[in-house]
Amino acid sequence: MENNFHIYNTLTRNVETLIPNEDGKIGMYTCGPTVYHFAHIGNLRSYIMEDVLEKALRYIGYDVKRVMNITDVGHLSSDADTGEDKMLKGAKREHKTVMEVAQFYTDAFFSDCRDLNIKRPDVVEPATNCIPEFIHMIQVLLEKGYAYQAGGNVYFDTSKLEDYFVFSSAVEKEQLQVGVRDDVEEDANKKNKNDFVLWFTKSKFEDQALKWESPFGVGYPGWHIECSCISMKHLGEYMDIHCGGVDNIFPHHTNEIAQSEAYLGHKWCSYWFHVHHLNDKSGKMSKSKGDFLTVSLLKEKGYDPLVYRLFCLQSHYRKPLEFSYEVLDNMATAYEKLVKRIAELKDDGELDEAAFAEHKAQFERHLCNDLNTSMAITVIYDLLKADINDKTKLALIADFDRVLSLDLLAAAERMNASAAGADPELKAYVERKLAERAAAKKEKDFAKADAIRAELSEKGIVIKDTREGTVWEMGE
Repeated sequence: MENNFHIYNTLTRNVETLIPNEDGKIGMYTCGPTVYHFAHIGNLRSYIMEDVLEKALRYIGYDVKRVMNITDVGHLSSDADTGEDKMLKGAKREHKTVMEVAQFYTDAFFSDCRDLNIKRPDVVEPATNCIPEFIHMIQVLLEKGYAYQAGGNVYFDTSKLEDYFVFSSAVEKEQLQVGVRDDVEEDANKKNKNDFVLWFTKSKFEDQALKWESPFGVGYPGWHIECSCISMKHLGEYMDIHCGGVDNIFPHHTNEIAQSEAYLGHKWCSYWFHVHHLNDKSGKMSKSKGDFLTVSLLKEKGYDPLVYRLFCLQSHYRKPLEFSYEVLDNMATAYEKLVKRIAELKDDGELDEAAFAEHKAQFERHLCNDLNTSMAITVIYDLLKADINDKTKLALIADFDRVLSLDLLAAAERMNASAAGADPELKAYVERKLAERAAAKKEKDFAKADAIRAELSEKGIVIKDTREGTVWEMGE
């Protein structure tokens, strides 16, 4: 098929024409969550943009196979192979087994994904499913001389590579080496400070909950090896696109390339897609701060999760994005106004095929320009002002929403049904309760305000706070 999709490749630091290994097909890999806690909305920004990338590729005609790992073993609290095991940390915090914690937070993650209209990848593979694959790769790396055993553990020897820092210029290499060592306990078993662990034994953690027999001793895999093995298991020796957040670039993705290409003996992945951080006023969002923003918290505060999706789509994935409730309020208002305009369209007339093709081409052009979602959304606003009939407008919005996944037509239908279905007595009751709630909030009686929200919710009434006031609708 015609190669007209252009994407920024972190490996070359250039926007490049996407040329897959097999014409018309894309093998795509996403670094999945470490399931020791809820995902915060900063994590989910990456998954939203990766979801849009997959849907955009499908939209323009590619056959996409997307694989995601679930990290349920091996990820330490420092990405540089030191600190406490994140899964064990979660199990201790909640007085559950590691696998109970893993299952709970895996389910929670995919519940958040459903709320955000993030499509479940074609393959989802927990790391604990692939221990034989990890052991095999480590054995091959040992045989080839790319790995060594020391202190009971197996390490990858980065000195064997001509260029370990594949994502970095010469100027940045020293900065990376220094930066990754901050506040990190030195591992005396390593030959070189950038070497990383392929397999831990009990010499590392005596109380490790999950461990397996291996030729290297009873233990468990390091974090980095799981993505290499899981991707090869499902996508083969050549991968087209590897996705993740910018915080994965070093050391995680750097280490993945090192071990994968040493194992395979050839180039592994052609394109690297990285989504930038979501920040708040204090800086990058992180679970380690204690309190962190989740989709559930946004819902509790009355926000539709798709408003957060729209917030992400209105910015380019390679730019840092700063979160605030004021900005989210503005986005909620924008979403409400957009849905209202769509709700006013009438599904009548004949489809204008020329106009349909023209606007579709504009939308596709922005997607193919390094996934410019902000400009793609602008096409909808231009469409609503265009001198074409409503039927064509509705058909185009449905077509665009295959990628944007903002539920625009469904939300418009709910708005129309709510307006038509609410009887005068119900309207009067709701307006009275909203007035009481507004007065309670003004008096800072938040307990009463929450109680009123709960009372309305029990009656199937959903309220949302926007900058232009509180709006309501009947729930599904």
